[in-house]
Amino acid sequence: MTIDSHQHFWKYEPVKHSWIDDEMAVIRKDFMPADLHQVYKEHDMDGCVAVQADQTLEETDFLLQLSHENNFIKGVVGWVDLRDPNVDEVLEKYHRFKKVKGFRHIVQGESDHNFLLRPNFLRGISYLEKYGYTYDILIFPHQLGATLEFVKQFPHQKFVIDHMAKPYIKDSFYDGWAVLMTEIAKQENVFCKLSGMITEADYNAWSSRQIIPYMEVVLGAFGADRVMFGSDWPVCLVAGNYGQVKSLVTDFIADLAASEQDAIMGGNATTFYSLK
Repeated sequence: MTIDSHQHFWKYEPVKHSWIDDEMAVIRKDFMPADLHQVYKEHDMDGCVAVQADQTLEETDFLLQLSHENNFIKGVVGWVDLRDPNVDEVLEKYHRFKKVKGFRHIVQGESDHNFLLRPNFLRGISYLEKYGYTYDILIFPHQLGATLEFVKQFPHQKFVIDHMAKPYIKDSFYDGWAVLMTEIAKQENVFCKLSGMITEADYNAWSSRQIIPYMEVVLGAFGADRVMFGSDWPVCLVAGNYGQVKSLVTDFIADLAASEQDAIMGGNATTFYSLK
């Protein structure tokens, strides 16, 4: 299967989606499965993993309902409060829904650089392996040091770094990010998504030449068996279109063996998230 490992749905609400600023006004509207299904037909995509964009249990239930109504939504990465003393009970409740594959917290929005290392959060993470849940790591580069210590504590937990840890491509920030990403990749239970790249560059003036060095670091460090394509639709629409996002990755990996290309464009996501 050709799988988009990272996309979102929402019914636009100005307060809930206040992170969509004026520069991103093009995505201040509803984005639902019917919209994406048409995009996938145009670009030969078989399915996707829907990822939370709001930190509520209602968001998890919303994505779960959409996945039940639309077979091309192969899996859901939802949200639960991993700091909740009763988180184990919440995780157990979702375990009966087979399309819930894992969870994510918007760590990039936390003011504490070491949020991932808080004892109550670590306790919540410790329950995920029992249920076979994955965890998506959403961070900025300044949180990579804490992330390295974080993943080392859970060598058997399946982790994936979203959006290559959002390197500041627009500002050409590279060296510190590259060193820490390479170190994190030594933990063989950690994967990485080639996603969210054009929105970390200049929305209106990005080029593949700017982005390729970052993808080279990720592919070199994680290898073709731990990297997966993600579009970050509809967020990507503020800087380009779906075809541009997909081509950025397919052109980059075009010289790899066919089996490696297939892995990056769907096989790795299928394995990581246990998709059917």
